[in-house]
Amino acid sequence: MYEEKLREIIKQNPYILEDLKLVKSLGLTNEYIAAGYVRNLVWDILHGYEDRTPLDDVDIVYFDPKDRKEGTEKNLEQVLKSHSNRYKWSVKNQARMHLLKDDAPYSSVEDAMKRWPETATAVGIKLNEQDEIEILAPHDLDDLFELKLRKSVYFNDNDFFKKRIEDKKWLTKWPLIKVVSS
Repeated sequence: MYEEKLREIIKQNPYILEDLKLVKSLGLTNEYIAAGYVRNLVWDILHGYEDRTPLDDVDIVYFDPKDRKEGTEKNLEQVLKSHSNRYKWSVKNQARMHLLKDDAPYSSVEDAMKRWPETATAVGIKLNEQDEIEILAPHDLDDLFELKLRKSVYFNDNDFFKKRIEDKKWLTKWPLIKVVSS
């Protein structure tokens, strides 16, 4: 039910389809536009906002265990910027993100995303080979569409989770959101 809702939202926004095509053109493995790009869009619509909440950056995630160099990510960011400087692009290979968090290696983008702090943030979108919209949501889309801010059961730092909510001012930007326990 929510997957179809999200697909309809995406289809109604030509700039999102343009962004998805641009990211697909990079030829990455299992690439998604994720996190605040999707979360903020849905929360803005559910709050009836006509204008999108400004984004700090646009997160592109992918999985390539053969090339874990940060320099590759920076080069990809420059390619994206050269095609569209509408955003600050942030490209991260999830095959190396476990090193920053002192975790065991992740097996996929989905495995990495399920460990993100909030369930509603762990959502990615992409165009597949047939240019159909694919959605990756390791915690499903319920919390995102039901305006619930919940810590992922795979994320252990409760203080960090609370600080993120405060620092990002989510409850001020989107007052209908409810913080719920896992």
